Amino acid sequence: MTHAVLVVGSVALDSVETPFGKADNVIGGSANFFAASASHLSPVQVVGVVGNDYPMAKLEPLVARGVDFAGVEQADGPSFRWRGRYRHDLNVAETLETHLGVFSNFHPRIPEQFRNAPFVFLGNIDPRLQLDVLDQVRAPTLVACDTMNFWIESRRPELLALLERVDAITLNDGEARQLTEQFNLVKAARWIMDRGPKLVIIKKGEHGAFMFTPASVFFAPAYPLEEVFD
Repeated sequence: MTHAVLVVGSVALDSVETPFGKADNVIGGSANFFAASASHLSPVQVVGVVGNDYPMAKLEPLVARGVDFAGVEQADGPSFRWRGRYRHDLNVAETLETHLGVFSNFHPRIPEQFRNAPFVFLGNIDPRLQLDVLDQVRAPTLVACDTMNFWIESRRPELLALLERVDAITLNDGEARQLTEQFNLVKAARWIMDRGPKLVIIKKGEHGAFMFTPASVFFAPAYPLEEVFD
């Protein structure tokens, strides 16, 4: 039996420009991106919020792959929208517009049928909301979270409290250094593991990612291609 993975995060609409083209109002947000990846291996349960303008039909390809959006609330108001630009360095995103819409009042409510999920991923949202989710689920086997520089700066005490309650965390190299004040990534990972998580994934953009545990270090390089279009 394949167990479901619960993800709580943003369900958004993105408009993106790159040197190779542009796309307007495509599905985005941390919960959608996580579900698109995880659904290759497991059923996914999504908790989030969208506005009454969200094109729910665009989620059908994910539904067909076993993603359950029963936990996504449709609220009165506009959906979360982000517009950004990437130049030739695709590691650097330039934010042109952010409209939080109904996401600004998002308070996760985990449906009863999702509360026994053995695996929980807390998308990149306010650590206070991530902690609230952990108060609603029942003894998951593994909890992982993501975070970013904004929360490290503005919600550091809550983020440190969250670290005590999760098994794994993902963040990029700059965020790892910012959180730990350690330039060396091995030392940064050890600092994080000393505060709770036993698995730390540090993302390196186009170069791949590191995974640290108390007993091991694993590096997964990115696969080089001549042309990559997202």
